[in-house]
Amino acid sequence: MTAIPSTTVANLRDLGGTPLAGGRTVREGLVLRSGQLDRLDLAADPAVAALGVRTVLDFRTGAERDDHPDRVPEGARLLVEDVLADKMNSGRVPVAAQLKDILADPIKAEEHLGGGKAEALFGDIYRSFVSSASGQAAYRALLTELADPEAGPLLFHCTAGKDRTGWGATVVLALLGADDETLMAEYLSVNPAVRQAFAPMIEGFTAAGGNPDIALALIGVVPAYLEAALDEVSTRYGSMEKYVREGLGIPDESVDALRARLTA
Repeated sequence: MTAIPSTTVANLRDLGGTPLAGGRTVREGLVLRSGQLDRLDLAADPAVAALGVRTVLDFRTGAERDDHPDRVPEGARLLVEDVLADKMNSGRVPVAAQLKDILADPIKAEEHLGGGKAEALFGDIYRSFVSSASGQAAYRALLTELADPEAGPLLFHCTAGKDRTGWGATVVLALLGADDETLMAEYLSVNPAVRQAFAPMIEGFTAAGGNPDIALALIGVVPAYLEAALDEVSTRYGSMEKYVREGLGIPDESVDALRARLTA
């Protein structure tokens, strides 16, 4: 649970060091999370180069990838798993995939997201992380890769590195044995980095008359968002263990391998 100072990658964190049950911790240098990698420059960013990333898992939509293609370290594998594909195919573009467009139009933002609508929309999106086929495929890929000793250090990300990526981190840490308080602390810990990365956009939005509460609901994360996904897990499966095994289809041997590889 360590922020990594980077000049070219926003919101970069190592889940290593996160406390787990029984006095154990997450092994450092193997599970990394961040925002998009469109500005990655290893020559100018020794902190990231030193990580030795071997696998990159991109959770973004096709439009997000087209607008800001990842720059992947030489020799690393790039895997694409669009968490929101089912939402996109339903004809309604999720708010998480159109932050910049919404914040460019304060009137549109107020119409669609004012009065608590933003929070409700994010709750629906988080539930889809758990229930949609595309969400299940994406998080199945994350756990499968992390269980593979050949994957090397793995970095998973979306655009801001807070929602789709935040749920991925929650699933991994819960499976490794982090308690509820630790899960929430890690989830919320990205807020300062995310708000810093989007500061110019927020300032422009509020300067144009936009409601700052809407901007913060879009840019940051709040407990209610994560709680919506956790509630979906509880309602559908009863526990995170059953969600991983039955919802994501991860076999016992892979769960065991993941735990052995990632805990210290």
